Amino acid sequence: MEEVKEKNKGKEKKKHPRLKKFLIILVIIIILLGLYIRFVGTLGIFVKEYGIHTNKLPESFDGLKIVHFSDIHYGTIVDSKKLDEIVKKINDLKPNIVVFTGDLYDESIDLSDKYKEEIKESLSKIQAPLGKYAVSGNHDYSNDGYSELMKNSGFTYLDSENELIYYNGDTPIRIEGYPSYLKDKPDYKSYEEDYYTISLIHEPDAILKLKSNSNLVLAGHSHGGQVRLPFIGAIYTPEGSKKYYNEYYKVNDKDLYISYGLGTSLLRIRYFDHPSFNLYRFFVD
Repeated sequence: MEEVKEKNKGKEKKKHPRLKKFLIILVIIIILLGLYIRFVGTLGIFVKEYGIHTNKLPESFDGLKIVHFSDIHYGTIVDSKKLDEIVKKINDLKPNIVVFTGDLYDESIDLSDKYKEEIKESLSKIQAPLGKYAVSGNHDYSNDGYSELMKNSGFTYLDSENELIYYNGDTPIRIEGYPSYLKDKPDYKSYEEDYYTISLIHEPDAILKLKSNSNLVLAGHSHGGQVRLPFIGAIYTPEGSKKYYNEYYKVNDKDLYISYGLGTSLLRIRYFDHPSFNLYRFFVD
């Protein structure tokens, strides 16, 4: 009996080094993954390009380029230097129109006047001959002066409003914009004139609230989940992007494109979801 006990003790001793080795490897993997999603996953500024083919757009707009950026969350992973890089990348694309779909601010950061001045100086450098347009995101209500800052940066701030845009012809397109429905009370419009309409919203799920017969809807907010897994996609999305959170959807004959954003929210991490903004090229069929 004593010999059997001794043998069992020997086996247990052999098991413990294996278990320790496994736990050490597991801890190293977790640490490396944490470092990756914090410091590598948040690097870069990627441009996602989409071709939009339509027979509803006036022929004069053939070749139109629109840059769509969103969710900067200034002070998270975007500082003045990175914002300047973003602006340079936008200008290098020579867009006709630039749109911003909200969350310039982050509710966890109290922006000083100095930081707001830095933001204004950067955003003012964005060049778009047919106009720059912006709506508010839910985080933009956490600090004062968002709409004024965007206006002072050369953007037209759309608060349940619309404008007509002309380009090489007499038939315009309409651009409309609505504030965050999580923090505000948007007044969704309908129109008699049947112009090609681009709708700017912050939360993608707000597409179901639109009354206008819009053709193209641009949104942000979801960050694409911010952490995505291969073959699975987003593992969590915030309220307002529970139904729609990926890059593209066809919803009630509307094309919905979602920018995954340039900053971070809640946690300063990204995984399989680098900071990005969108470029749309229009082709009249």
